[in-house]
Amino acid sequence: MLQITNIEGGIRVGIKVQPRAANNALAGEQEGKLKIRLTAPPVEGEANKMLIAYLSQLLKLPKKNIKIIKGDTSTQKLVELRGITDSEFIHKIKI
Repeated sequence: MLQITNIEGGIRVGIKVQPRAANNALAGEQEGKLKIRLTAPPVEGEANKMLIAYLSQLLKLPKKNIKIIKGDTSTQKLVELRGITDSEFIHKIKI
């Protein structure tokens, strides 16, 4: 089960990123975190930028509403999403 924390104006969700994947895709749930495969390499913030762009497109949120709170240099990240509820998030990711 995904661990989602409600905050004022949005949610926070744990994400496990797998860089250098064949394509950008949701890969299910792993240890309470949403697993996302990204084609970007984990260098110079490329994977972080791609993660924000991918979530923006997937969730139909502006990039400014998506912020990496923890895990800038790790595959384990805590991401804050503004302007979305936990139920909207679950519906949009369809996991």
